[in-house]
Amino acid sequence: MQPLKPHEAREALKKLNASLEHPWTLQDGRLTKTFEFRNFVEAFGFMTQVALLAEKHNHHPEWCNVYRRVTIALFTHEAKGLTQRDFDLARAIEALTR
Repeated sequence: MQPLKPHEAREALKKLNASLEHPWTLQDGRLTKTFEFRNFVEAFGFMTQVALLAEKHNHHPEWCNVYRRVTIALFTHEAKGLTQRDFDLARAIEALTR
């Protein structure tokens, strides 16, 4: 699996964010977004749903939860960079929020 070239990653990011009010960003070579919820229980429920998606996609995020915020960073470690798998999982995660 080959990592996306920088211009390919930027184009994939543009497509991912096209209809989103709160966009994903590229930070330190990772596809990153912070989600905010009304409380910890909602944030934890979201994380549980993401965990099930990650297993289905066989692609696991780096993440952090602080009270009602969940920050997700996607990166394909085997490719040592961003791949289409990262953007596919991001789209699936976004579908959970609708």
